Amino acid sequence: MSFLKNVADDIRAVLDKDPAARNGFEVLLCYPGVWAVMLHRPAHWLYRHHCKLLARIISQIMRWFTGIEIHPGATIGHRCFIDHGMAVVIGETSEIGDDVTIYQTVTLGGTGKDCGKRHPTIGNNVVISSGAKVLGPFKVGDNSKIGAGSVVLKEVPPNCTVVGIPGQIVMQAGMKSEEKIDEMDQIHLPDPVQAEIDSLEARIRSLEKIICEVEEAKK
Repeated sequence: MSFLKNVADDIRAVLDKDPAARNGFEVLLCYPGVWAVMLHRPAHWLYRHHCKLLARIISQIMRWFTGIEIHPGATIGHRCFIDHGMAVVIGETSEIGDDVTIYQTVTLGGTGKDCGKRHPTIGNNVVISSGAKVLGPFKVGDNSKIGAGSVVLKEVPPNCTVVGIPGQIVMQAGMKSEEKIDEMDQIHLPDPVQAEIDSLEARIRSLEKIICEVEEAKK
């Protein structure tokens, strides 16, 4: 019964978060992210009970059907929504909390340097946007958001937005509610690179003004 409840919760998460999802039957038939999470749960149970080869076989079958690679050792919480899903990779010691949204080509991986716990721990209600890489045995705090294409290499506190390569925190808790970005909005994110360019351009204009004033004074 617990398995069926988990499946029902996963379907409800898709209906809540994806405006293209029209009903539960469509989600069950047409969403590979749901299939991947659904098949991961028995594979994870087998892995924990020392049937590791069978667990790996199930995970590889799932990968072949969905394009999503979840190691059976990974722990996934309730209502995880893997949207589109193609080329998502979730490593063996990854831990994912409840109500997490993961978009296509995301990697939850290691750096190749660590033993034991090698992969990230993702808190509750986290959004990881398309193409983001979260690499290493650290935590991404609850309610945080990782921008598209970001490479995150160190811990992220709760209620933060991270963008860039390497990932930089550009928003933290304490903002006024009207300033907060909708959790599913991947477009209106701060751009630290553009902000730095704008700052440099302002400094250049200021220097040009000073040079003009000096030249005028010499005349």
